[in-house]
Amino acid sequence: MNLSAKGRATPRAALYVALIAGLAALPAYAQNTAGETDADKLETINVISTGTRAGNRSDTDTAAPVDVIGREAIEATGAIETGKLLQKLAPSFNFPTSFVSDGTDLIWPATLRGLGPDQVLVLVNGKRRHQQALVNVQQSIGRGSAGTDINTIPIAAIERIEVLRDGASAQYGSDAIAGVINIILKNQTDHTDLGIEVGETYAGDGDQYRAALNTGFKLGGEGFINITADYMKRLETNRAGPDSLRVDPPRVTQRLGEADMEAAQLWINAGLPLAGGELYAFGGVSRREGNSSGFFRSAGDGRTIPQLYPNGFLPTLLTTTDDRSLAVGYRHALNDSWKWDFSVNRGWNQFEFASEGTANVSYYYEPRPGGGIYAESPTSAEDGTLRFKQTTANFDLSGDVDWGIGAEPLYLGVGAEWRRDGYQIIAGDTVSYQYGRTNDPTIEIINAAGGIAAAGIQGFPGFTPATQIDASRRSFGVYVDAESYVTQNLLIGAAGRFEDYSDFGTNNTGKLSLRYNVNDAFSLRGTVSKGFRAPSVQQQFFSQVSTNLNADGTLTDTITARQGSPVALAFGVKPLKEESSDNYSLGFVWKPTNEFSLTTDVYQINIDDRIVFSGAIGPEANSAGCTDPTVCPIALLLRPLNVGQATFFTNAIDTKTRGIDVVAEYGTELSSGARLGVSAAFNYNQTEVLRINSPSTFVPASTLFGREQVTLVEEGQPHQRATLGTNYRSGAWYTDLAFNYYGSVSGEGFTPGLKQKWGGKWLTDLSVSYNFTDDLRVTLGGNNIFDVYPDKWESTGPDQNPFPYLGFKYGWETLPFGLNGGYYYARLNYRF
Repeated sequence: MNLSAKGRATPRAALYVALIAGLAALPAYAQNTAGETDADKLETINVISTGTRAGNRSDTDTAAPVDVIGREAIEATGAIETGKLLQKLAPSFNFPTSFVSDGTDLIWPATLRGLGPDQVLVLVNGKRRHQQALVNVQQSIGRGSAGTDINTIPIAAIERIEVLRDGASAQYGSDAIAGVINIILKNQTDHTDLGIEVGETYAGDGDQYRAALNTGFKLGGEGFINITADYMKRLETNRAGPDSLRVDPPRVTQRLGEADMEAAQLWINAGLPLAGGELYAFGGVSRREGNSSGFFRSAGDGRTIPQLYPNGFLPTLLTTTDDRSLAVGYRHALNDSWKWDFSVNRGWNQFEFASEGTANVSYYYEPRPGGGIYAESPTSAEDGTLRFKQTTANFDLSGDVDWGIGAEPLYLGVGAEWRRDGYQIIAGDTVSYQYGRTNDPTIEIINAAGGIAAAGIQGFPGFTPATQIDASRRSFGVYVDAESYVTQNLLIGAAGRFEDYSDFGTNNTGKLSLRYNVNDAFSLRGTVSKGFRAPSVQQQFFSQVSTNLNADGTLTDTITARQGSPVALAFGVKPLKEESSDNYSLGFVWKPTNEFSLTTDVYQINIDDRIVFSGAIGPEANSAGCTDPTVCPIALLLRPLNVGQATFFTNAIDTKTRGIDVVAEYGTELSSGARLGVSAAFNYNQTEVLRINSPSTFVPASTLFGREQVTLVEEGQPHQRATLGTNYRSGAWYTDLAFNYYGSVSGEGFTPGLKQKWGGKWLTDLSVSYNFTDDLRVTLGGNNIFDVYPDKWESTGPDQNPFPYLGFKYGWETLPFGLNGGYYYARLNYRF
């Protein structure tokens, strides 16, 4: 055994020991205790509730592909966050790591089939989950979108997850272009499960601690309440290299890795028989705090105050997200065939920004009346708050009709939905955004380098009173969904939906699904659908103003122009409208035995009028004195508005996504009594930007949405993802081994014209569990046990690509599996 300098086994050596122990234990046992049943998940008949109105379909009986992720698979991953869990188990799901990306460092974007975070719909217990308040405006995956913060749902509260990999707007409404993730909560009342986990990276940082408790109680005779409490703390990782451009001697100046994070969550799921029906409720509260950093400001930089930070400084961004949700409903059977369900679901998400270890340069150097300068500045500030609120009311009526045609009844679902979405921006402290104490740009404030001092707090300038808003919109929709086997072998499904939005008008969508059972083992399936995604209120109402120096050295405002604002109207930006999609899928299911199944589905998703966040549009070069509208139209437009650069949301691109999903599962009981499960899955997808539509007569498409943004959409997410996993249960031992492949990604957002490519990598996860009693299990495991890192950033010279010389070793804007390297952990599960 190799020993470290401190005399203990190295993390990698410890994992090798665990691997040997697990393999040595293979010929022995047959039960997985401490909360799991004997049944292998691959042999379980998974009756699903997503994508079908029939109550008797399994995951391999549907016309559209559905993945079912059960408790056993969830526990085996070693993941302590729901997003990372899905990334390991659903190859079409992507959850890339972000850093130096403001609020996106705390809420990572979650995507499906290579599309955007806001093009996948998340449900909890079949009810719509609200989105996050944060808008991703940095150069990260999902730029310009506000998705669902999936990590607000603790793993310990989840019974299973159903992932519908198909367009489903006609069935579920807006956002379901790429598919639907339905998270089903636990409802058990028989025991209490306690889980404790600790771990760290091979590099000795990134320590993680988690404690989770799930318990249930009976209410009356048949009612229940299930409660989950979850606490997690994650220390930062830093994979920055030495900065040789800005400091001498070279040293690490950046924080490049996962941010410090602490989270606490409390969730409930309850049901109570009442008046012949069931009154139910579920929801939770979550609070997550993060600590990350911006870009290093070096000594001699005009943004640095030598008296406060003689060696330069790294501004710290403190972020806090609070999330609350509660759904209350009542369901009742009308007769043996029909039931109705009425619910009201309230969701609320808040994201707060604060800065510390920083300063407002203009405050420090502002001339003092009577001579001299103030020579003081706060070094911390509250930068502002974003809030998103959603209230949804649903009435659903479902059942079956014996229509005298085909091999089964006609399963029907009809319903109506009313929804209100609200968005609020609250300004930060005055020091977070002001230019000096009076915020008067005509006053000349000179920084230590002799230039004009920057306004606002360094790192993340705060939201101003001009960007404050409290606005909302309403929508109403009705739907009908039907399916039935019209012959013994032919299943036909159809759905239609009408929606009316108070801002952009009405929309109609539809879906047709077919499945033909060639024989008992082999079936063909396919869907055709028309989908849509309504512009989010975040995209409609988000606005931000930061004051910076333009190319001429003049203090100017850079504004994210809100829809309908004077800046947006001057550019000819029209009000946002819905994205529309055409989805096609065709596949087969082969299940020759109860132990083995293979599904393959090819798909194409065409999206028109996709909403994107534009690049920063500034005046033409050398346009300071220009007065000719044919030469410098942008400069003449911006000048009277006192705006130096503008960005905005617009329906600017049409895209086409093509792909294939392959999923194979096998589970068997060996002659020794042990059980073996094997699963393999592969996803390939490729998105192409077909057209860029500039709303302006004088802003070219290549300026509105530059090549670097096209690269982010087309190549920022892996085109290939694959997983190969096996689990083995024998005696008191349980071993899980998984191989995950992440395909190559490219980016040029920080080096326009120089495309960086990071190659595909295989990562290996291993866990070995031992059941000391029926109620006590201990697990040792590791993720990425062979310590694989992304390719290093190309060092082509600091003039062409400065980032490797600033400490950015492994990239920035798109890293699908992060840059932590290997991670090992120990977990204890106890049931009482």
